[in-house]
Order: sequence, then structure tokens, then C-alpha cells
Amino acid sequence: MTAPKRAPGGFPVVGIIGGGQLARMCQPAAENLSITLSVLAESPDAAAALVIPSAPVGSHLDVDEVLAFARDCDVVTFDHEHVPAPVLHALVEAGVPVHPKPEALVYAQDKLAMRERLTELGIPCPAWAQVHDTVELAAFGDLHGWPVVLKTPRGGYDGKGVRVVDSATEAQDWFDRGEPLLAEAKVPFTRELAVLAARSPSGQAAVWPVVQTVQTDGICTEVLAPAPGLDPDLQAQIAQAALRLAGELDITGVFAVEVFEVPGVAGGPPSYVVNELAMRPHNSGHWTMDGSVTSQFEQHLRAVLDLPLGEVAPRAPWTVMGNVLGGADEELYSTYRHLLARDPGLKVHLYGKAVRPGRKIGHVNVYGDDLDQLRARAQHAADYLEGTVRQ
Repeated sequence: MTAPKRAPGGFPVVGIIGGGQLARMCQPAAENLSITLSVLAESPDAAAALVIPSAPVGSHLDVDEVLAFARDCDVVTFDHEHVPAPVLHALVEAGVPVHPKPEALVYAQDKLAMRERLTELGIPCPAWAQVHDTVELAAFGDLHGWPVVLKTPRGGYDGKGVRVVDSATEAQDWFDRGEPLLAEAKVPFTRELAVLAARSPSGQAAVWPVVQTVQTDGICTEVLAPAPGLDPDLQAQIAQAALRLAGELDITGVFAVEVFEVPGVAGGPPSYVVNELAMRPHNSGHWTMDGSVTSQFEQHLRAVLDLPLGEVAPRAPWTVMGNVLGGADEELYSTYRHLLARDPGLKVHLYGKAVRPGRKIGHVNVYGDDLDQLRARAQHAADYLEGTVRQ
């Protein structure tokens, strides 16, 4: 592998395992910080490889390829959480600074480990259990009520690896794989929220405002920052939980905590339960690229290099992020030109991915004072890029 070309002045090289859109969106932030990026890309046309000059092709599953890639990096981080534990530990044994650390990353890789640790810490979670067969699942459902949310402990994302079952027999095909599953009580939540935070190896931490995420068919389609009408005490509780998790789990870098807001008991104040953890820049934080003083991508680079963290204050009262899904039209440039002319305040971020119906190919951001107007603008832009509206 060819060594990445370092910036003058002794500035470091950050290696990112994975060449997806998250790595791609770190590039502008790296340029602003005078940092060189190098990505271990899955293919020459991976999203990040199109914009980052140092993008050797290799597999995150191959220890030798990962070690060869990391040899010229000052620190290594990740575009996704699917790097196997043996590969992570090989990096550590080779003396490569890895952030987040393998001991923390496991709580984003393994949902059963995450549930067990959060429960030990007293962080609110749905009722849950590890189940090995239909008998154990039936017992859980009879105790906590049907339907039950069933999850594969590893490998799921964007709604994959999750199903809702009304009876134990519906899950027989998953049990046939011979691995335990995570069963969770279905939470009667009022909305989904997320909080994004960052922590450096020296312990400095910062947290952005809690946001509301809107899901469609298991995919986040809209983010409202900050979450409208959120109880201030609940905002503080969720932010404090994120900061506590950062310290207790020794998380380094940017991470996201996805939560459900649940109604209060007997008319009391609302509360929350944690749904998922993600230890990387996250879709719920894409609004920060234009709506925050420091984006999640710049903050992640600052954190993994143990630089002072940046200011996380919003630039405007409201920011709305709309995810862009692929439609039938593979040619987007004329559509893109039309949107820039129609709405000069719109910020369009496309990921350089081939367009396929339903595939997440980018997002749009708008910010300002009128939340309803911002939502309408973001929705129109996302729909226009997808091809569901034509004017």
C-alpha cells in the first residue's frame, strides 16, 4: 500500500477503516484542520475513495491488510462498527492508537452486551432477555406482553436484524441459525429521540442538543434539531446519560445514543429508555454539518486525535435534516441544479453512491427560525431528488 501524503508541518494522518459516506464526510473537516485522511476502502469506487486521495482497497476482515494500512497512520478510527474483535486487538497489540477502543466498541457491535452493561449502570432500557429458542421467547412474551421486538445481537442496522413477532413460532427461522437472540418488550413510545456526544482520550466531552428523529419503514427520514417541545428536565437527563456512558464505557470519538421518549406514569413527566448505541458519526447528527458551530465530523477527528473539542452550539433556532433516498432516475445533476436555484439556502450533501430505489444516497439541511417552513423545504428537496415530486 502507498503511504498517504502527509501535510506539511507535522500534522497527523487519521486512518479510517471503511470507505463509506461517513468517511467521505470527514474529508472537508480534515482539510479545515490540516489533517490528512487515509481510508481502507472496500472498492476503488467507494464513496470516500472518490474524494480522499489515499484510499487503498482492502477488507476490514483481513488482519494483514488492516495492519498494513494502519502502518502509516497516527490513529485509526472507523466508518462502521463491523470490524471483528481479532482485527481490533491486532491493531492494539501492534501499538496503533484505536478510537473508539475495542473494549468500548463491543457495546455498539453486540446488542446483548450493550443491554447487560446499560442495565448494570442503571440506564433505562426496555425489558429484555437473551433467548435461545421458542420456549424462552414464549416465556418472555407471556411475561412482558406481545408483540415482542426481536433482534440479532450483531450486524443489524437501519432496521435490518430487527423484527416484531406476535408469537414465538414466527421466529423459528432465526433460532435455526443456532445463535441467541435479544428479546425486548415493545415500548409504547411517543417519539424517537437521539443525542450525539463526543469524548477525547484525555476525558474532555461535549454534547449537542437532543434531536427528534422521524422513521419511515425503519429508516430515519428526518431529524429536527433541537427536538421540539422537549421537556427541559428530560433533555438534561438524556444529555447526562450520554456523558455518563462516555465515561463509564471509556468511549472515544463521536457517538450517538438513540432513545424512546415514553409517557409519564399517572400524568407525571415523560421519561426515556435507550434503544441503541452507535460509536461513530451518526445519521442523527448530519444536521451538525450546517446547523452547528462544529460538525460531528470535525468533532470526531478532534476527539480521536485528542485535540481540544469544538463548540457545539446551534447556528440557528432550528435545523432540519432530510434524508435523500434513491428513486428511478439515476441522473441527479439537473435535479441538483434546479434545487440550488429554487432554494439558495438549501445545503445538499450527496454521497457519491450509485442510485438505487430506496437506497440512502444523501441528505439535505436547512436552518432558520420557522420550523414548519424548514420541514416543508427539506421534505420538498428530498422528494424532488427522489423523483416523487417534479416541481
